[in-house]
Amino acid sequence: MRSLGALPKPVLVLEVIGIAFLLLSYLSLNGYVTLPAPVGSATAAIVMVFLGIALMLPAAAFMVWAMAQNVAPLLTKGQPPVDKSLTNKPKDKRDDADH
Repeated sequence: MRSLGALPKPVLVLEVIGIAFLLLSYLSLNGYVTLPAPVGSATAAIVMVFLGIALMLPAAAFMVWAMAQNVAPLLTKGQPPVDKSLTNKPKDKRDDADH
């Protein structure tokens, strides 16, 4: 995977939203930001942490899958096609003196 720009747009948007939830929960728990009553509690901040992590999982799964395809293409893409031109060539003789 060359960069984060190689991610599909919906996965990248989910990643950004997840990071925003994590940042907002951190800022609200430490008192830097005051949120309205329903989302200003510690329970809501914990829910935002889990929601942020859940929204970041598709990007992690996509990056792991892309890395697996680069590292082990035979495991993810199936068997490579057999080149029939190589099977029709005569094999070198074992006692050939032309080295």
